[in-house]
Amino acid sequence: MNELWSDCIRSLAPYTPGEQPSIAGLIKLNTNENPYPPSPAVLSALQRVANADLRLYPDPEGCALKQAIAEMYGLRQANIFLGNGSDEVLAHAFHALLKHERPILFPDVTYGFYPVYCALYGIEFENIPLDDEFQVHIMDYIRPNGGIVLANPNAPTGIALSRSQLRVLLEKCPTSVVVIDEAYVDFGAESAVSLVNDFPNLLVIQTVSKSRALAGLRVGFAIGNTDLIDALNIVKDCFNSYPLDRFALAGAEAAICDLSYFETTCQQVVDSREWLTIQLMGLGFSVLPSKANFLFVMHKLQPAQEIQHRLRQRNILVRYFPEPRISDFLRISIGTAKQCETLVHALREIIV
Repeated sequence: MNELWSDCIRSLAPYTPGEQPSIAGLIKLNTNENPYPPSPAVLSALQRVANADLRLYPDPEGCALKQAIAEMYGLRQANIFLGNGSDEVLAHAFHALLKHERPILFPDVTYGFYPVYCALYGIEFENIPLDDEFQVHIMDYIRPNGGIVLANPNAPTGIALSRSQLRVLLEKCPTSVVVIDEAYVDFGAESAVSLVNDFPNLLVIQTVSKSRALAGLRVGFAIGNTDLIDALNIVKDCFNSYPLDRFALAGAEAAICDLSYFETTCQQVVDSREWLTIQLMGLGFSVLPSKANFLFVMHKLQPAQEIQHRLRQRNILVRYFPEPRISDFLRISIGTAKQCETLVHALREIIV
């Protein structure tokens, strides 16, 4: 029936998310979900909003959630934009801020949704190669462009730029919108949010999916100068004026406000990441230095896809990418301490 399709979608290649099988007993280390449950405050908040008010539309502005985020960073509500997951926020940013005559720039190895958005919205782009150690070099981006998009920490590598490096980029590209995608920033990287007041061309995008264990609620947000936020709101209100439901708004607000739980679980993930790094290196893996809740690893002798297959036979899922430059690597999400121990035990049987 594709003769009924719009011509513009015939050549689109959608983003492929990590496998989400409905099989009991799997250890899922393939989609970078938080291994720990949400804050108890989140569950209490969800119970409170399960009432007759569900017949009413949610707050289209999400003012209470915006205020919680603004207070966390010492900003104003006008600096905050909310979306149905950070992917939707990114999509609106590509549409509202990055379609210009010149191509936008992002790394050749990065989040796979960026080229998908470019294809969807007809945005030209250039891939800027990472170096041989998968590092971003800021000076490679100092060229005429229609905008710059950097995941920090990068995905799937986990490698992060410092805030001082990002400041240099912003200083040297004052007329370009610079989007910093901070989905994984809370696991040890330096956020660029503190630079927002100094650089009106900076947009920082975050999520509650990873560090606050709320991937199931779909809440993301952008932080930036009010001119950038206004552009995002125009696109949102031409698409969906009510992107976040009452549960998402209440749960995300509770998660943002429970700082103690957030800090504790993030540290648990970091501790497991450091332990797992040492164990994998002892098994002959090369491990990139990660500031995210995952590791990007390559074994010196055994093919990545074979290791992935043999782990799946043991009910352990990890992510394999067949793309150029990274087809020898696996991305392993950080699980609980027990899950990481189970993974290492399985790898000791596999690696010979």
